[in-house]
Amino acid sequence: MVRPLPSWASALAGAVTLLGLWWVIGASAQASKGSAAGIPTPPQVLQSISESGWAFYWNNFSITVREAAQGYLWGCGFALILAALVLVVPRLEGVVMQLAVVSYCIPVVAIGPLLLLILGVPAQGEPSTTAAALGALCVFFTTVVGTLLGLKSADRASLDVVAVYGGSRFTQLRKVRLVSALPATLTALQVAVPAAFLGAILGEYLGKVEVGVGPAMIIAQQSLNAPRLWALSLVSGIVALTAYLLVGVLTRLSAPWAKGQTA
Repeated sequence: MVRPLPSWASALAGAVTLLGLWWVIGASAQASKGSAAGIPTPPQVLQSISESGWAFYWNNFSITVREAAQGYLWGCGFALILAALVLVVPRLEGVVMQLAVVSYCIPVVAIGPLLLLILGVPAQGEPSTTAAALGALCVFFTTVVGTLLGLKSADRASLDVVAVYGGSRFTQLRKVRLVSALPATLTALQVAVPAAFLGAILGEYLGKVEVGVGPAMIIAQQSLNAPRLWALSLVSGIVALTAYLLVGVLTRLSAPWAKGQTA
């Protein structure tokens, strides 16, 4: 009987495979097109990271992470409040869901310039409010839907017990629904982490920001510096993945019963 590989071994094998394919494709493209290929090899990207230095990445990513964190807190906080309000006042569900769908369907490229006019240009070296707002917009739909589905998954018998003993809708929300909704809500919050980071970067493209991942990518693109552009993209993925995994650890610690574990 063949034993399945551990999850870490599968992830490592996938990463090595992708790295090998990247190396082969980059080397082949450069052999045929030279420096105009636009696909550097992994050693060239690592060399670019080393040449840029820690200060370059810290200065840019610290601003973008702050914007993403602000957007994440705004969007998820507002979504959680609305989802809880729906359980207390069920008639608001249609309005909240329509609001969530509209926020999801609005093109970021279209709403970005409007937010820039409303919120203004940030001071030099300060986080962009426009980028934070776009980060909030990117996480709102996912959090609202995931939280509502979790709140509605509560056991009907438990809700009836609270009602029989004279409990109100708010008591049902506090005693039953929040506990039942915790796994789905935390999963929605985990999925929202990379979306907030992506929204912040997109906001920097539109928000006339001088420091951040977005401006650094624009400068690298305009100067045809492919290794730095790939390096910024790679580090962005690592930062988003790290935040995603941290929230995943919080999910397992906060709701171990969702994975069949004991507290």
